[in-house]
Amino acid sequence: MTALPSPTVPAARAARAPGADESGAGLARSPFRVDRDRIAASPFFARLAGVTQVVSPNGSGLLLHNRLTHSLQVAQVARAIAERLDDDPVAAQQIARLGGCDPDVVEAAALAHDLGHPPFGHLGEQVLDRLARERLGLTDGFEGNAQSFRIITTIDLHGPGREGLGLTAAVRAAVLKYPWARRGYPDPHPSTAPLPPRGGGPLPDAPHAGSAKFSAYRTELGELIASRASFDGVVAPWQQTVEAAVMDTADDIAYAIHDVEDFHRVGILQQAGVSAELSGWERSPAAGPGSSLERLRIRMRERDSWIFDDEAFRGAVARVRAELVDGLLSIPFDGSMAAERAVAEFSARWTSRLVAGVHVLTDPPVRAAHVALRTEQWHEVAVLKFVHQQFVLRRADLASVQRGQATIMTGLVGGLHEWLADAGTESAPSLPPRLHDLVELARGEYTALADEGVVEQRQVGDLARGRAVVDYVASLTDAQAGALLDVLTGRSARLWTDAMAL
Repeated sequence: MTALPSPTVPAARAARAPGADESGAGLARSPFRVDRDRIAASPFFARLAGVTQVVSPNGSGLLLHNRLTHSLQVAQVARAIAERLDDDPVAAQQIARLGGCDPDVVEAAALAHDLGHPPFGHLGEQVLDRLARERLGLTDGFEGNAQSFRIITTIDLHGPGREGLGLTAAVRAAVLKYPWARRGYPDPHPSTAPLPPRGGGPLPDAPHAGSAKFSAYRTELGELIASRASFDGVVAPWQQTVEAAVMDTADDIAYAIHDVEDFHRVGILQQAGVSAELSGWERSPAAGPGSSLERLRIRMRERDSWIFDDEAFRGAVARVRAELVDGLLSIPFDGSMAAERAVAEFSARWTSRLVAGVHVLTDPPVRAAHVALRTEQWHEVAVLKFVHQQFVLRRADLASVQRGQATIMTGLVGGLHEWLADAGTESAPSLPPRLHDLVELARGEYTALADEGVVEQRQVGDLARGRAVVDYVASLTDAQAGALLDVLTGRSARLWTDAMAL
């Protein structure tokens, strides 16, 4: 049975936003299970099947993870972690004092955590953020985690007359991987801290713009505060709830393992290159093969001295070399049942090992949460991620594809923004209904912020159009983004409905 913190907290955790109904409660006893089902039934969740994880599989015939399959795997791992911690009496007692950890909550949060990812994965996120700040005048810019929170609290719909999915406070709080705004909240803000929490540091290319990572735009700041109200005094303002930490850890585990699998399957992750880097570091890390891994070691030591350990790093390199390089990558993937079995066994073995390495920290440092990986597993995840970043993300052929994707995102934002600017003239064509609705939604939000003195009244129209464009583009799949740009530029004669957003 899941431990509960106190007789008063469960009601607060299960509270829905004012005006939210209990529709669907008859299908499940747990209000958190109702939340899980609402998220799984959302069109924003279904859309993730067409959104890139790392490389878009559209038209290529490649069986690669997309954001939907990734989210399902994160949910599986997150639930396993929560149930394992619940079975440990000592951990369960610690967690009870920290606000609780319900497996249904972490599963729901895991399913929701990537709802806001735009087309083309992290590349699309970076381009959309830059365009939002520099072209559309949105100081909040764009951030995938903040967009996920906006979807579940504002954009998605559940029932008549209600914005958002009406989720419980516990699930909304568990989605908040970075529980702060880009700037201003909390005060002092993480971006100004000498040692900020993970993700809380300033944008590398815009140090005055606020945090690189955050989980709520100014329009949803009230929802963030309300969602975490029952955790006041239990976790610090910049700390994740236990359930958010479980979801975040599960995301790291799934990312570290399954992206390596994908690129072994398609023949991109080659044994020779990975072996040279890992073995080269073990022999002499100063130069040549191994130097990139040495730079990682130095960064980890500087940023995370609270957990970094040279022997643990060396052990992680040795384990990854033995099991990945000398194991999985030693036999090229040929699609046979034996090859599939090897991938499945690698995944199961590593998932089990990493999940077993999750534990509770009663007094975590600023760059950690109350639930985290133990030292050995933390280093192993870092090395697995390094392999993926070094031998997949930095490939020249991927970079060329991403330049094309950035061009699509830039063209879409520009074309839709110009369309909205023309919409006030008699000659302007009718707007897509959803884009019109998003403008009106954002106009109401920014009008309220103007009444509070947060923005100037004269800015409301421009801000509303800018946020609507961002919301609209972020709701497209990879294929829809390309098709829509073709329509807007006249390169395609297809009807608008072929490139329709949600």
